[in-house]
Amino acid sequence: MQDGPHIQESALKSPDVIVITGMSGAGRTEAMHTFEDLGYYVIDNLPPSLILAVAQMGGLSSGIGRHLAVVCDLRSQEFFTELHDALEQLANHEYSYGVLFLDASDETLLRRYALNRRPHPIAREGETTIDAIRRERRNLAEMQKHVTLTIDTTNLKPKQLRSRLLQEFTHLTEQQLMEVHVFSFGFKYGMPEEADIIIDVRFLPNPYWNPEMRPLTGRDPLVRDFVIEHPQTKTFLERWIALLDAVMPGYVAEGKSRLSVGVGCSGGQHRSVAIAEETASHLLAEGYHVLTSHRDLARAEHQAAER
Repeated sequence: MQDGPHIQESALKSPDVIVITGMSGAGRTEAMHTFEDLGYYVIDNLPPSLILAVAQMGGLSSGIGRHLAVVCDLRSQEFFTELHDALEQLANHEYSYGVLFLDASDETLLRRYALNRRPHPIAREGETTIDAIRRERRNLAEMQKHVTLTIDTTNLKPKQLRSRLLQEFTHLTEQQLMEVHVFSFGFKYGMPEEADIIIDVRFLPNPYWNPEMRPLTGRDPLVRDFVIEHPQTKTFLERWIALLDAVMPGYVAEGKSRLSVGVGCSGGQHRSVAIAEETASHLLAEGYHVLTSHRDLARAEHQAAER
């Protein structure tokens, strides 16, 4: 095995396997959440000897699996030996990997444990928190020869750590990573259980009252044009899009990974479907990762077929 890490700095963006380690309290939980948002299969506290087997089970060797991120709690010489062997196995099987070490000053770690009122995970009976922190740091000293990237979180808030990880491990922006689910629904079938933003479009002209359009949906050009091209809708869309453009960057800045936008009309068949599609198209054009669905459309279509 090479003395240094298996991947170079330029390859950091998307290694097959990321090993997350470092000081307890330095941000490993936030790192796990970030890698999950990046699409990694994340496992906490995995023995290093199992890394290769998990990578193979996850389909990495076939090129169709997700990348793997594992948190390894390395506190003993036995684990250091296991990690050395595990990284060598990954290299032999032509997996790229990186070792991320999260660190923070002793004073910062002590303050974090005081704030959350949790004991240090390796503290022995009668041992102070600061002594446990210093002992863990000594135990981790040998880890440095395997480290690909060290991030000091002393002065980083959780969302700043997330931003740093995204900068290092993906070419995508936080806006592109936030999954936006735009969906239509009918109020007569109940309010949606989960929605961050809900807009009620029952005030718009209703195609239902036109016999020709009644059996159609907001996906049909006739209905879509009736809804979207109406002067009242044009005025609404101008202000609705302006509102979205104003609030969406705030959700991105807060590090929100998923956002749901519900568009409701009476039956979830005409107006809400057309407006949801228009909303999704705008957000997609703005660079968001958009998923679109229509909660009650199948029910409306079934009722229309029975008429």
